Amino acid sequence: MRTLVRYFAVMFCLGAAPLVMAQQAPTWEIESLAGQGAVEYDLNTGMVTATNGVVVRYGGGILSAGQVSVNQNSGEVIAWDKVRIQQGDLIWAGDQVRYNFKTRQMEAQQFRVGKPPVFIGGDGLHAQKTTNGVYSATNALVTADDISSPLIKLRAKSVIIRPGKRVEARSATLYAGSVPVFYFPYYSRSLAGEGNHFNFVPGYRSRFGAYMLTGYHWELNEQLDGEFHMDYRTRRGAGVGPDFNYHLGEWGDGSIKYYYARDENPGLDKNLSFTTPPSDRQRVDASYLAIPSTNLNARARVRYQTDPGVVREFYEGDYRKNAQPSTFVEVNKFWSNFSLDFYAQPRVNDFLDTVERLPEVRLTGFRQEIGETPLYYESESSAGWYRQLYGETNDLLVLPAYSAARADTYHQVLLPWSFFGWLNVTPRVGGRFTYYAQSQGPGAYTDEEYRGVFNTGAEVSTKMSRLWAGAHSSFLEADGFRHILEPSVNYVYVPRPNVTPTQLPAFDTVLPSLRLLPIDYPDYNAIDSIDSQNVTRFGLRNKIQTKRDGKVVNLAYWDVYTDWRLRPDANQTTFADVYSDLVLKPRRWLTVESLTRHDIDAGSFPMSLTTATIEPNDRFAWTVGQFYLRQDTSTLPTSTGEGQNLFLNSLLYRLNENWAFRATHHFDARTGRMQEQYYSIYRDFRSWTGALTVRLREGIGQPDDFTVGFTFSLKAFPKYGVGRDAPRPYYLLGS
Repeated sequence: MRTLVRYFAVMFCLGAAPLVMAQQAPTWEIESLAGQGAVEYDLNTGMVTATNGVVVRYGGGILSAGQVSVNQNSGEVIAWDKVRIQQGDLIWAGDQVRYNFKTRQMEAQQFRVGKPPVFIGGDGLHAQKTTNGVYSATNALVTADDISSPLIKLRAKSVIIRPGKRVEARSATLYAGSVPVFYFPYYSRSLAGEGNHFNFVPGYRSRFGAYMLTGYHWELNEQLDGEFHMDYRTRRGAGVGPDFNYHLGEWGDGSIKYYYARDENPGLDKNLSFTTPPSDRQRVDASYLAIPSTNLNARARVRYQTDPGVVREFYEGDYRKNAQPSTFVEVNKFWSNFSLDFYAQPRVNDFLDTVERLPEVRLTGFRQEIGETPLYYESESSAGWYRQLYGETNDLLVLPAYSAARADTYHQVLLPWSFFGWLNVTPRVGGRFTYYAQSQGPGAYTDEEYRGVFNTGAEVSTKMSRLWAGAHSSFLEADGFRHILEPSVNYVYVPRPNVTPTQLPAFDTVLPSLRLLPIDYPDYNAIDSIDSQNVTRFGLRNKIQTKRDGKVVNLAYWDVYTDWRLRPDANQTTFADVYSDLVLKPRRWLTVESLTRHDIDAGSFPMSLTTATIEPNDRFAWTVGQFYLRQDTSTLPTSTGEGQNLFLNSLLYRLNENWAFRATHHFDARTGRMQEQYYSIYRDFRSWTGALTVRLREGIGQPDDFTVGFTFSLKAFPKYGVGRDAPRPYYLLGS
């Protein structure tokens, strides 16, 4: 059995002040990994010696070695035999190391240190006396290969290592295998950024022809870096554009991205059936984020494009994230009980539907206790000028725009009670007042209105659990069981307002959703759609938990909820659909998830999403799933439109350390076609990695879209994060 011996660097003295200091100071933690205690502590000198495998922790630093000698007073540790030191995001290794946990001084005869994508090894490591935390060494090797015998490497007479910032080498020679290739009198490589390098993605696509996507990533300094894109597509022409990323410290971070494509054949974009894009196609995407002080942040985003298809055609990844990009400026200030938000949203793309907010100011009062009473208060107030604009196209009817000023304030008082130590009851009462100015514009149809809304209700909930600590199951890999049951009932009553939604300009309205919308305020934020309500929401949440590897995990999580409408609207039934959210993890390697909606009256399932993932190890992973959505083409604002019946499949298999294969399929059962399929082969080439990807799309009323692309990147400059292509395989095609 391992023995754990903990020591404190600051000893207790007389008085309360030294006690506080001792509580705040770092503590020594020395753990012997031997079967029997192998730690000796000298009370007189504060020296600790340990053998047979030791781990030392102090102030966020971790050292492991075969044997150590620790001076708790000075912080110095002398370690022998397979020494490993974790300092920040770097890991140092050597056979004999002298290291000071307090000053971070380090000395070693031979060492290795690394953080992907840079690895360094050398002789005579020591800390520079002039600068704390900077190390120098001789006869060094610098490489990006994560193997013991790197192919591409840089041999230098001396190096300077600035952890987290940069490595500098002098009198350095670049080798490919054992062949010298180039000599650098001075070489510098950033440890924080990606460094200057090229990215190439050659390929072929039916709509593009053969293509070459080229990017040159550059770093000017710690404040400015970017990438310049130079692309060519044989059927579409050239595309170029720069990306700039700036880092201004307390003044914020941001980016400016511009792309221009001279499209020689824009008519090949068959998805734009109503219009042909221009030949000069452009895209601008600028973002900014700053946190100038605590609890104050400012952000802005400008996204402009010449036509609806330029992002979908040339930046598919961005399009799938957000098909209707918005432009906005937002400033948030937070206090302990309140927050103040300033938000402005103009329209810069006239082909997109947009609600302009020029501007909107919102004051939110978080739930807070009212003095010494048992009552709690929350609020939300906003005011702004709003304009509804509809997309303008060449061939479609454009609905007329309208605008109006609106001021809204909502306040609510709650009284949380607890009965019998297990029953929670929270009655509430609130009121909302909203002012609407007379609407303006060609689509205006409402007069000046003053609307008042009253609401009341109560939420009742409890939590019950039962523990079977002695129960075990090898099949479920379970050590003990705990069942947690959380039933809840939430009742909301809102009498009919003095002004109905049809008499108001519609800016914030109910939108289509696959999940059940909130029923109580202020979570229900469709301000202009507020109408009478008399509804009770029933919920039942189940958790079955166990211990695996000493950690509590959920074997099963099941949340079921529905609404009972005591006074349904004309387009509603008495009972809403029953929603079920289920996650099962019966084994470490198996996860099953299910989201469903059950129509009680029709006895059918309008929506279901089910996935199962098998991942027994890091070499094999398989996910299968099915998504079904019933067709709903009604004129209601919550209609979900065309139905779906998709089957999903994604399989990854690693043959060995060098080869891997992934296949992804999307099958549309309604039309009986393979909507989309991907096949990727991955290869590790020591100093760089590559992936050959083939994609085939079958569209309705459109020609098949075939794409093949080859993505490769040096390990020193990885193009994508590990596993990023799993849910987004189109990244491997340069999109």
